[in-house]
Amino acid sequence: MHEPVSDPLLETLVDNRYLVRSRIARGGMSTVYLATDTRLDRDVALKVLYPHLAADRGFLDRFEREAKSAARLSHPHVVGVLDQGVTESLSYLVMEYVPGRTLRDVLNERRVLTPRLALAMMDAVVDGLAAAHEAGLVHRDVKPENVLLAGSGAIKIADFGLARAVTTSTNTGTLVGTVAYLAPELVTGAGADARSDIYSAGIMLYEMLTGSQPFTGEVPIQVAFAHVHSSVPAPSQACPGLAEDLDELVLWCTSQDPEDRPVDGRALLGELRHIRTSLTDEQLDFHAPGTLEAHPEAPGRNERTTVIAPAPSGATEVISRGEPNGTEVLQRTDNATTVLGRTGTAAVPAYQPEEDGYGADEDDGYSEPSGWAGRRQARRNFKASQKQANRDAQRPEVSLRSGRPRRRGVLLALLLALLVAAAAFTGWFFGAGPGALVTIPEVSNSSVEAAGSRLGEEGLRYTTNEVYDEVVAAGLVVGTDPAAAQQVRRFQPVTMLVSRGPELFTVPNVIQRPLESAEENLVDAGLALGTVTEEFSESVPAGQVISQVPAADADLRRGTPVDLTVSKGPAPVEVPDVTGKSEQEAVRLIEDAGLEATVSPERVNSADIPKGSVASQNPASGLVERGGTVTLTLSDGPRMVQVPSYVGKQADTARRELEALGFKVEVNEILGGFFGTVRAQDPSGGSVPEGSVITLTVV
Repeated sequence: MHEPVSDPLLETLVDNRYLVRSRIARGGMSTVYLATDTRLDRDVALKVLYPHLAADRGFLDRFEREAKSAARLSHPHVVGVLDQGVTESLSYLVMEYVPGRTLRDVLNERRVLTPRLALAMMDAVVDGLAAAHEAGLVHRDVKPENVLLAGSGAIKIADFGLARAVTTSTNTGTLVGTVAYLAPELVTGAGADARSDIYSAGIMLYEMLTGSQPFTGEVPIQVAFAHVHSSVPAPSQACPGLAEDLDELVLWCTSQDPEDRPVDGRALLGELRHIRTSLTDEQLDFHAPGTLEAHPEAPGRNERTTVIAPAPSGATEVISRGEPNGTEVLQRTDNATTVLGRTGTAAVPAYQPEEDGYGADEDDGYSEPSGWAGRRQARRNFKASQKQANRDAQRPEVSLRSGRPRRRGVLLALLLALLVAAAAFTGWFFGAGPGALVTIPEVSNSSVEAAGSRLGEEGLRYTTNEVYDEVVAAGLVVGTDPAAAQQVRRFQPVTMLVSRGPELFTVPNVIQRPLESAEENLVDAGLALGTVTEEFSESVPAGQVISQVPAADADLRRGTPVDLTVSKGPAPVEVPDVTGKSEQEAVRLIEDAGLEATVSPERVNSADIPKGSVASQNPASGLVERGGTVTLTLSDGPRMVQVPSYVGKQADTARRELEALGFKVEVNEILGGFFGTVRAQDPSGGSVPEGSVITLTVV
């Protein structure tokens, strides 16, 4: 049930769309309300950010990006992000409303789950994480409170997107996470990736199987210290009788070195399902005697999200008991004294993740153990560690002989003092000492001396590295690695990048190279191909470079274009007309023009061109490449035709047939050519050139 509270947002309309009906819960970052989407007429969960977060412009930009990324993730085991917005007075996130309970509620009631039920819960959680990891999202706060159990039986993970936005907020040293489930790399500042979620899921599985968390302490920082310096024990040590496969699964997920864990949710899901099918019914339904009768208990100090934010120097902060499920804020100061309530949380300085998806390098070839071979090896390692632990347990470290109670008390007091000192030192180291998080200042375009002084003010050590830069003048600072506004531990060195000015590249010699090869040479040299001009060349073959500008060996900036002139080969020449010329003269004229002449063995008859002279040429005219060939065909003179005699025949018939043979006919009529008979013909026989004139005398 939703608690009846007085809240100014109740019964108001947010962004002219979401009618706030009741308050569901409050956390370290926001308040969650049950609201009605008046546009779509459906219930939604409205998460309203606290004002100090909503006032941070940089945070809002990251929050919007993360919300958009989470909204693209649609999966049956992930609470959907439906909308996000910013008004004048508040910033909000709209999520799918999942009525029901959380896994924490179930653990409070039952304390321990059977392996069958625990693995079913894990299957849904890891399936959702796998989809998120494949989409480039990391949850960073996997815990029972964020696993929702709907009344329909659906299991969903909540709060994707918000945790990462807060962990990159401008609050120096802020960490959002729950100490009991925090991966070691998040405590030491190595950054989060998919394997950090796997660690938290492994701790959650341990708790479902055993009814307790693997590490506890008087203050949360002791728990964080244990995550970094101790290995998670096998669940069967706390709950004897659990299957060895379950031990192996938990130990694999909670390896201190991320390289030894499953690379992401998908890798874990396959092994998880293999174990579910390989265990017997007896192993799946195992429960330790008396565990089902356990009384519910409220979440402990280690089960709540810890948020650490900066505070004024010299302040003293008192952490009250507060709400049992609340998220508490601890101010980190340089000289502060922190007083912890019995249910309080403590400062756990954390590394600020980077903005690009996962905070660590992607898969580098690591292959997680899978199948029976991997489990056999894990069993051998686990049994060996158990034997060593048993031997160590049998070797007393301190002799507590009777009659020496004072000495035992002194030793216990000394041990307690050392523990307190270690916790205090750890808190100082990560809170105000060399391990404290600081934001790298902006030092670009300043001198090395000024930049070094600015970094020194933040307590940062730095080294210099010269780099080429097209914009920043030589001798000035280009930037830093990591970049400005990123957060690092004080003990982590920062590289100051000092400009050497623009990098110059030598122009290669590409003359007489094919154009394609010349372009490759220019690009390989860090330059670019400029304007290409073509012209004829008598000495450079077609397609090759004649000249270049700038010339070879010049020094240019990266990407400067180099103009090239490319040969089109020799210029074409005009074909001379040698028709009617003698063979010798025609050959001379063609060769003088830079061409070659060939004479066809075949000759043609020509009535106009004398025998032995050029009757035709190919090509007859136009432009051809220098050295081209012109073919000459010589005349064989006119064609000779046999002249038939038509004396005594009719003149009309004679004219018609002679003209058909190609002759020209002239007629001389005597006495008017009354009879139309050819009396005489000249020539009257023999062979004459085609087209000759035949004279007919007609009477």
